[in-house]
Amino acid sequence: MGQLQIEQTIISSWQLLSHILSPARSDSDYKRQVTLLDTLIDEVGEQENHPLNGFMEILGVLVEQYELEHDPLPEASGREVLAFLMEEHNLKQSELPELGSQGVVSEILNGKRQLNVRQIQALSQRFQVNPAVFI
Repeated sequence: MGQLQIEQTIISSWQLLSHILSPARSDSDYKRQVTLLDTLIDEVGEQENHPLNGFMEILGVLVEQYELEHDPLPEASGREVLAFLMEEHNLKQSELPELGSQGVVSEILNGKRQLNVRQIQALSQRFQVNPAVFI
């Protein structure tokens, strides 16, 4: 493949992907990127050798960049964020099965237990927030 052909391939590919792989300039751009990122996370999971893994990582960086610029993370612990979200959504401890039993939720809220990666991922999806708010 000659240099000119490579450049033409890159240009035509970029025209197809630029609306996805450019920094989000609006909430609708951001929402589109988050939706695609969620789909990629479901498809790729933790498979580092998956052909879409690099694409997922780049999109994740773009989403994170937008969130940091437009919705900075509060200075709060994961359990404080969880308590806030529970209050906002009028949830009881027993209404968070993704964390475990009511007793587990109580231990998390009282600082006796830390959220694990699985729980953070589940909470992030349930409340549509960046997982980093729970760390």
